[in-house]
Amino acid sequence: MTITESRLPNPSVLVPELKDIGGALFKATGNGTVPRTTISLVQLRAGQLAGSTYLTVLHTGNLRAAGATEESITAVASWRTAPYFTAAERVALELVEAVLTPNASGERVPDELYARASEQYDDKALATLIMAIGQVCFFLPLALIGKPLPGVSPAEQWRK
Repeated sequence: MTITESRLPNPSVLVPELKDIGGALFKATGNGTVPRTTISLVQLRAGQLAGSTYLTVLHTGNLRAAGATEESITAVASWRTAPYFTAAERVALELVEAVLTPNASGERVPDELYARASEQYDDKALATLIMAIGQVCFFLPLALIGKPLPGVSPAEQWRK
């Protein structure tokens, strides 16, 4: 059986405020303090951790459009041992994993990780990076529950 539409009707029609929220989140994360590629790397990793094909396809496409190499895109899943990432990108990927992965031995974001992130990002950039993690987490339930079609723009796929 071929699936030709998402499970959920267009959420921005059901909840019109979603457009404003999405726009505000995009504006907040696009303030220039964190490169769009870093934001997309973090959001791709979040999609991988959540098991969302829609988000992984979306953010892979965003990385390609931003000029990221195929090697770095492919290596996001194994970023800890991959040679393609800067120190700032590595700590950003570590932060998203810490937020989205339980830590049985302690808090998810220990002081040591925060300190390393603070070495790479000033306060505004770190707040922006946190918002980028929040942005993808905000849309994660729509991706997992509503199950939009991977590789299809929202305008083309949401059933009326």
